[in-house]
Amino acid sequence: MEMDGKANVPASEFTRNFGHYKLQAQREAVAVSSHGRVAGYFVAAREYEELLKLKNNRQSFATAELPDDEVKNIVSSRMDPRHDHLNKLLGKR
Repeated sequence: MEMDGKANVPASEFTRNFGHYKLQAQREAVAVSSHGRVAGYFVAAREYEELLKLKNNRQSFATAELPDDEVKNIVSSRMDPRHDHLNKLLGKR
């Protein structure tokens, strides 16, 4: 089975053919479903480790911490005209 371009297999099939899906996970995420719904994804160890690094390196800050010149730059910024159709979706002109 395929779901959004990714392999999608029932949990029972995944269990019976773990070796096959372990190899497949080296190339792409394998969605494992239970009762017709995706229960999780089986991915290569390196992909999971990269995800953990990304999650651990995220930084956040309060917008109140921004210097005034950065706030002015953000306020005065405009989207490229090629994306005007997105403003229409938001009800903006």
